[in-house]
Amino acid sequence: MGTSLLQLRSLDLHENGFSGEIPWTFKYCTSLVLINLEGNNFSGSVPEWMQQNVSVLKLRSNQFTGSIPPELCSLSNLIVLDLANNNLSGSIPRCLGKLISLVSGHMNNGLIFKADDETEMLGFERTYKFKIDLHTKGQDLEYEKILKLVQSIDLSVNKISGEIPTQFFKLHKLQSLNLSYNYLVGEIPEQVGEMKDIESLDFSHNNLHGNIPQSMSGLSFLSVLNLSYNHFRGQIPLGTQLQSFDAWSYTGNPELCGTPLQNNCTVPEKPDNTKQVEGNDDDPFMRSLYLGMGVGFAVGFWVICGSLFLNRAWRHTYFRFLYGVVDQIYIFVAIKLLRFR
Repeated sequence: MGTSLLQLRSLDLHENGFSGEIPWTFKYCTSLVLINLEGNNFSGSVPEWMQQNVSVLKLRSNQFTGSIPPELCSLSNLIVLDLANNNLSGSIPRCLGKLISLVSGHMNNGLIFKADDETEMLGFERTYKFKIDLHTKGQDLEYEKILKLVQSIDLSVNKISGEIPTQFFKLHKLQSLNLSYNYLVGEIPEQVGEMKDIESLDFSHNNLHGNIPQSMSGLSFLSVLNLSYNHFRGQIPLGTQLQSFDAWSYTGNPELCGTPLQNNCTVPEKPDNTKQVEGNDDDPFMRSLYLGMGVGFAVGFWVICGSLFLNRAWRHTYFRFLYGVVDQIYIFVAIKLLRFR
């Protein structure tokens, strides 16, 4: 590799027919700031040799396989990570929540990106100018302004599984996050509300479940939201922010209710006393009590009757007693009638 290429700062080969693996010799280009290989047929694993200066990494729409390398977490200047539309699998590395430039907004190299190919010096800051297309807010946008203000992660259309790491939401400076069309499970962590600068959030077409966190209603800069085709349930958190989106943002979640969906949330009615009494007949304890009383009566009845039937002395004593009682009642009634007359 020539000496001039070692000073290469921008590698833009997007929308070509390149195939195979990315040459490992690019790791010697220690000054690389932008790598854009979108729309090719590159295969193999995502390279682990990325240099610290890399701020924009676009490997979208290729044929990369394997998992997301944790080595990307050490790129302290990374502000754009686009690995969408590949065949990546595995889980999201928890260490991505430690990307310095997306946590604090601080970039060690002080880079500012603008359009065209000029390079100039502004004090101690080096300004690199170029043009780049970013897929954010549900559409393709061409950025010719200061790219430092656009901070995004796009891992959509892959085969990524597992839960969304809680650490992921420590990226307070992130503006666009797209995890759609994967196999993510679990719930959206409540910490999502800490991403105060987020403008676009897309978790659609996954296997997420549970309630939508109440903290999402506090994301005041959120302008694009897509939670469709998951397994969310319950009421959409109240607040002007989440109710302002169209119904398609929540479609495909049958157990989700509340504005802007037509599925209204109903409060279960309290049963009255009559229904409670009637419901007691079906209570297992009451059924056992009634059954015991019936069995006890039947056993007692047959014990007494059986004893009288089998024991002659008891039978005679019983009938003498019974006749005596009848005679006493008859005499008592007769005396009362004579006095009445």
